[in-house]
Amino acid sequence: MSIAVTPASVGDLPALVELLSILFSIEQDFQPDAEKQARGLAMLLARPENGVILVARHSEAGVVGMVSVQLVISTASGAPSAWIEDVVIRPACRSAGLGRRLLDAARDWASSRGAGRLQLLADADNVPALGFYTHLGWQPTRLFAWRKFPG
Repeated sequence: MSIAVTPASVGDLPALVELLSILFSIEQDFQPDAEKQARGLAMLLARPENGVILVARHSEAGVVGMVSVQLVISTASGAPSAWIEDVVIRPACRSAGLGRRLLDAARDWASSRGAGRLQLLADADNVPALGFYTHLGWQPTRLFAWRKFPG
C-alpha cells in the first residue's frame, strides 16, 4: 500500500468531512454534522500558522486517514503546546501503521514550531483508541476535560 502523509488542501474537504463522520459517530460528546465539520476544517486550513491537518493519502484510494494539530501557549511549560485532534483512519485501512505515521508527522510539525508537549483527548469508551495511544507511549493525565457553551 503506497501512502504519503501530507498537509491537507481545500480539495480534500469532502474526504475529511467523511472521516470526521466516522469518528464522531463513535464519540459520545460529538455528533456528525457535515456543515459544521466542513466549516471547522476550512477554518483550520485558512490559518496554517496556528495548525495543520495532515492526511494519509493512498495512491489509488485518496485520503484514508487524518489528524489535526493546533498550537496553544502553555503557561505551565512556558512554551507552545500542541493539541492533537481528529485522529481517524478508514476502517479498511486500520492496523497498517497509518495512525502512528500521522501522529509522528503531527509530533514533527509541532516540534518544529517549538511545542514542548503534545496532548489529545480520547473518548473514554473508545477502548481501541485508548489501547492504541497507550501502545504508542501516550500517558493519561489526572486532568478531566470540562466544557461549557457560551451564551
